[in-house]
Amino acid sequence: MSFWSGVAVALAGTGAGIINTIVGSGTLITFPTLLFFGVNPLVANVSNNIGLVAGGVTGAWGYRHELTGQAQTLRRLMPMSFLGSIVGASLLLVLPASAFRAIVPVLILIALVLVVAGPSIQARIHPAGHDGPVPAWHAPAMSAGVFVAGVYGGYFGAAQGVLIMGLLSALSLEPLQRLNGYKNVLSLIVNFVAATVFVLFARDHIDWLVVVLIAAGAFVGGIIGAHVGRRIPPNVLRALILLIGVVAIVKLVWFP
Repeated sequence: MSFWSGVAVALAGTGAGIINTIVGSGTLITFPTLLFFGVNPLVANVSNNIGLVAGGVTGAWGYRHELTGQAQTLRRLMPMSFLGSIVGASLLLVLPASAFRAIVPVLILIALVLVVAGPSIQARIHPAGHDGPVPAWHAPAMSAGVFVAGVYGGYFGAAQGVLIMGLLSALSLEPLQRLNGYKNVLSLIVNFVAATVFVLFARDHIDWLVVVLIAAGAFVGGIIGAHVGRRIPPNVLRALILLIGVVAIVKLVWFP
């Protein structure tokens, strides 16, 4: 890889770190960039996943204030992301990418509907707002959804954040920025576990130069993304999630 190719990959990592922290789908920047510079698709997917963990760390840390007092919720959801990511990363090692790619646009579309309809769904589920009783199925539904998102994230990763935000937007009464903090923590767990699986069982598919370049860029991108993302109004954030989700669907369906 030439010097300027390396710079381009690092900059793509920065862009991915920013987008992952604010919305998700940063892989849609880094993965095509790696393919453009001739990196094998499987090597690109595995190396990119490992590198983006650095951006997940800085992005999650940047949202620490929004997560104050949320330890109980995170303790319930984090194990589901952990288990889901192990399943997803394991599937990636035994199944071809085409086996999962067909359903990805459908999942993203469902997530976008949930993001847009989130306030209406919340009003129906919680007609009394924060003061009303929480339905018995609420917590299991959130846990199951986070597990499925973890499987998806461990396997493919692109637009994982959009899926998580769609789920949480529909089921949680918490402010959208707090949900974004949840998303960053849960995505970090998924990416870290998947990266660990790849390091242990797929070393032959890791390009460590790519990992370092993506990690360096994503680390900076996570810091920038948290600084910018925490200041975005909820309606603007919903619109941004919708935009990124639509771009992801177009990319995956028409430009695979």
